[in-house]
Amino acid sequence: MRVSDDRYSRDRLRLDLALRFIHLEARTQSIRTWTGLTDDRIRKLFRSYIREPRRISRPRGRSPQQAMFFMRSPRLQQETAVLASLCCLLGVLPRRASAQSAAQPGVAQGVVLCQAYEAYRALVPQGHISFEHAIFLVRALGSGEELALGSCAGCAALVVVERMLLSEPRCRDCASTPMIYIASRHRSRLAAEVSGPR
Repeated sequence: MRVSDDRYSRDRLRLDLALRFIHLEARTQSIRTWTGLTDDRIRKLFRSYIREPRRISRPRGRSPQQAMFFMRSPRLQQETAVLASLCCLLGVLPRRASAQSAAQPGVAQGVVLCQAYEAYRALVPQGHISFEHAIFLVRALGSGEELALGSCAGCAALVVVERMLLSEPRCRDCASTPMIYIASRHRSRLAAEVSGPR
């Protein structure tokens, strides 16, 4: 009895995650990868449980594969940093990137990824990062081949940078602030640390 109960629970979790992915407008390939369900079962799930199918777009074609999408504009870089921060906080992204530590698609990780993306959409209602791009970002940051997590040189905020970046990374706010002001702020902070509490 316990074996069948466990199997039922696993199937229920996979179906729940698939429905969540469908509502976030994930591609069938992504749903299959993260849940292990077959294409046929995903299609049946969509037809059976989605009451207003016209309100949910079904993206077609290949999933996003261009890491430079996240670097296109200061606005996108800021949104990417917000999403990456949420993924770190919830444990979707590892602290240090490596091919072995990249987020492995699975039900548990998929649930946390959905939570991170839903939190991002709540914080950035007019956000430009789709759920499919969020999946790609997690993979790219996990492997660390093209993108990496860094700290802003001005304020130490988390930023997402190109792996081969030659200059010091800066967040959107510090990038628009004159370097003289950032340097004086940094000197003031160092002086306070050296003098210590009084």
